[in-house]
Amino acid sequence: MTSATGRTQAEVLTRLQEDRVNFLRLQFTDVLGTVKNIEVPRSQFGKALAGGIMFDGSSVQGFTRIEESDMLLRPDLSTFLVYPQFSKEEGERGKVARIICDVTLPSGEAFTGDPRHVLRRQIERAAQMGFTFYAGTEPEFFLFERGADGRGTTRTGDLAGYFDLAPIDKGERLRREITNKLLEMNFEIEGAHHEAAPGQHEIDFRYQEAMDSADALSTFKFVVKRMALEHGLLASFLPKPVAGVNGSGLHTHLSLFRDGRNAFYDPAGEFELSETALHFIGGLLEHAPGMCAVTNPIVNSFKRLVPGFEAPVNVAWSTSNRSALLRVPAKRGNSTRAEFRLPDPSCNPYLALALMLAAGLDGIAQKTLPPPAIQRNIYQMTVREKRHHRVRDLPRDLHEALDDLERDEVMSAALGEHALEHYLRAKRAEWRSYSAVVHAWELEQYLDLV
Repeated sequence: MTSATGRTQAEVLTRLQEDRVNFLRLQFTDVLGTVKNIEVPRSQFGKALAGGIMFDGSSVQGFTRIEESDMLLRPDLSTFLVYPQFSKEEGERGKVARIICDVTLPSGEAFTGDPRHVLRRQIERAAQMGFTFYAGTEPEFFLFERGADGRGTTRTGDLAGYFDLAPIDKGERLRREITNKLLEMNFEIEGAHHEAAPGQHEIDFRYQEAMDSADALSTFKFVVKRMALEHGLLASFLPKPVAGVNGSGLHTHLSLFRDGRNAFYDPAGEFELSETALHFIGGLLEHAPGMCAVTNPIVNSFKRLVPGFEAPVNVAWSTSNRSALLRVPAKRGNSTRAEFRLPDPSCNPYLALALMLAAGLDGIAQKTLPPPAIQRNIYQMTVREKRHHRVRDLPRDLHEALDDLERDEVMSAALGEHALEHYLRAKRAEWRSYSAVVHAWELEQYLDLV
C-alpha cells in the first residue's frame, strides 16, 4: 500500500523501528467529533499498516447497528507521525506514534458515515470543478486551574486580555510548550497569543489542504489537553465556559486554488474579489443557518453566539468589521481568503469543513451573489436597518439549528443519509436532555417569586 504522498508500508515500518516506537495508535473520529483510537503493540504493526485491524462499529456513536458491527481501519500512511515525549514516565515506557485511519466495511468499501469520507466527497467534488480547497484554522481554548480533588474549575491563573504580554504564569508557559510540541510534530504554526478573556489562548495553523487541516485539529486538541494535564491544568474547548466574557471560536480561513493560483483574487473585481469568491461567499451566507448545527454543535455553542463578544449573531459579511459572520481580510493575491467566524472548537472538523465547502460550491454552481458588504457594527443596527441590508438571524439555539439543518437540502445531502440520520438523532436527544434539567438560573430567578 502506498499513501497519497508516496509513503509505503515498508517506509513507515522502517520509521517505527528506527524511532524505537513501542505503540501505534490507529486514530479515527465518530460522527460527533470525538477522537477514538485502537492502540497496537509492536508485534501488530505490520497487520495494522495493512488495514487488518477490525473493531466493533456498533459501539461507536453514529456508526452501525449491532447486527452489522464489524468495521476495518484503513491507515492513511501520509498522516503517520511520532508523538513527542509528554512526560518522563512516558519516555520510560517507549515512544508512541499515531496514524489516522479511514473507516471501511469488511468488503473494503468506504463507510459512508465516516466523517473523513464525508469531507473527502466534497473535496473530490471541488476537484471535479477544478478547485483545491484550503483552510487555515484559529482554534481558541481556555486553561483553567484544577481543584484540590483534581477536577476542573473555571478559575484562571491570569487577568490578561487580547494580545497582552502578561507576567509569566502557568498558562503562558504552557502555551509556549504546546506550540513547541506541535512544531516537533511538523505542524506549521503561524502564531500563538493570549485571547480576549482571562485564561483564554489561541494557536493559529498555517493554511493547508482541507483534509490535512481537519487531521491537524483532531490531533491538536489531544496535544493541548495532554500538555495541560501534565501541568496540573484543564484545557477546555467549551465554546462559552464563563458568562460575561468572550467565548472560544474556531475562525476558519477558506480559499480555493485553481492551477496553483488563488481563485478568489481578481484585481479588477469589487474589493479585488473574483466572481468565484463572491459566489462562494454567497453560498456560505445562504447556508449558514443550515450548517450551524454542525459548526456549532452543542447546547453551549449558542451561549457564545450573542451580541457584544465578537461572535457572529447575524448572517452578513464585511471586508473590515469583526461583527460579521464572514470577513475578507485585507491581504490580496494568493492570500485572498474568506474568514468564516461561525464555527467553534467543539465541532467535528471533518463535518464542519465538508459543509463549508459544500455551501461554497453550491454558491458557485448557483451563481449566488451575497448581499452588499456591511462595514459598520452590525450589533448596533436596528431591526429595520438589518432588514434593509438583508441581514438574517442565525439560529438562537441547538433546537432551531437542527430544524434548519433538516430543511437545508444542500447541507443534508453533503452529510449523506447515514451521517445525517445519526447526527440528528444524537443531537435531538442532547437537546431533550438539556430541556428537562432545572438549571441554577431558573432557581435564582423564580424560586422565591413564584
